[in-house]
Amino acid sequence: MIQISKKNFIILIIITALIGTSIGAGGYFVVNNVILDKNVTLSANDYSYYQTLSARYGKLDSLYNTLSKYYYKDLDEEKLKQGMYSGLFWGTGDPYTNYMTKEEYDNLVIKTTGKLQGIGVTMGIDKNGYIVVVSVIKDSPAEHAGMKAGDLILAVDGVEYAGSNLDTAVANMRGDAGTKVNVTYSRNGENKDVVITRANITLDSVYAKTLENNIGYIYINSFETGTADDFEKELRNLEMKGVDGLIIDLRNNGGGVVESGVKIADMLLDEGVIAYTEGKTEERSYMKSTTGKTNLPYVLLINGGTASTSEIVAASIKDEKGGKIVGTTSFGKGVIQSMAPLKEGDAVKITIAQYFSPNGNVIQGVGVKPDYVVEMTENDKTDTQLEKAIELLRK
Repeated sequence: MIQISKKNFIILIIITALIGTSIGAGGYFVVNNVILDKNVTLSANDYSYYQTLSARYGKLDSLYNTLSKYYYKDLDEEKLKQGMYSGLFWGTGDPYTNYMTKEEYDNLVIKTTGKLQGIGVTMGIDKNGYIVVVSVIKDSPAEHAGMKAGDLILAVDGVEYAGSNLDTAVANMRGDAGTKVNVTYSRNGENKDVVITRANITLDSVYAKTLENNIGYIYINSFETGTADDFEKELRNLEMKGVDGLIIDLRNNGGGVVESGVKIADMLLDEGVIAYTEGKTEERSYMKSTTGKTNLPYVLLINGGTASTSEIVAASIKDEKGGKIVGTTSFGKGVIQSMAPLKEGDAVKITIAQYFSPNGNVIQGVGVKPDYVVEMTENDKTDTQLEKAIELLRK
């Protein structure tokens, strides 16, 4: 048995409670062989555990005392605790891993269920930790307000947000159709404020047509539940028309339902691996294609607004050499998050795994590089990326 002072033992218990550690069954704190006298007697195992705990988090007590003594205002204990919880997740350096208060989580749940109502943007986090517009849905309130892919979101209704608050910012942009939201964003270093009226967002995720030179064209706006079925219908129609080649446009496609992307990749690739996922506690899981791909030669268009599920499709096509890829490097969002509500109503979101291309290439933070880099600017009068795709199919 080992003896420590009662004061030090109580400090250890407080630290344990603060970080939410539970020992024993049912979430209660259980310490074997404790004698509460002037000293506290612990078993060697318990003492070793509390020593480790104190070494890891004991500095919190010292920092709290310093802050409490010198800070010029009274401290809000609840906000301090929330700050510590948030800081723990911030320390991962992963903007997609974070802690949410009960209010933030409740707001997220309420505003992300039911009909899709909002301004019509897909958002992500850029390499500098800012919230960035990945894509703008065609004919949406955001497009009518002049917003574009690449705009940095600074504030929503006067509340500033960083990348670590992405979910909260997204939730607050959503709301009932007809209501207004004030969005502050930055483009090329210039800040702009716009008031946007929310609307019901209708997503026609697949659009197809036949271009000159007898080339088929399919634009995929996003990956929804029925997108793969719609894509297959349009693909078969173009095949029946006898087109000589196909252009698949994933530019400014912010992603969506992974299963839909996998089904579409399956129509474009021979039997093999489309992608796989892997994490610390998640075993490697493969997504595979079967036989029966289209016989049409095709070119894929991507850009910086091509993200998430779109990148899984693009990476698989690049590695398996299913078709040529034209455009600019994609966004670089290839991780999987799990949301876990906690017993007090708050919640945590943790990145648990990431996607890899068939050859084992990482998507997260890297993106997919096209076979043919073709830059485009707002001043371009023609779609040079589309023109390059047509050129490749005519060879």
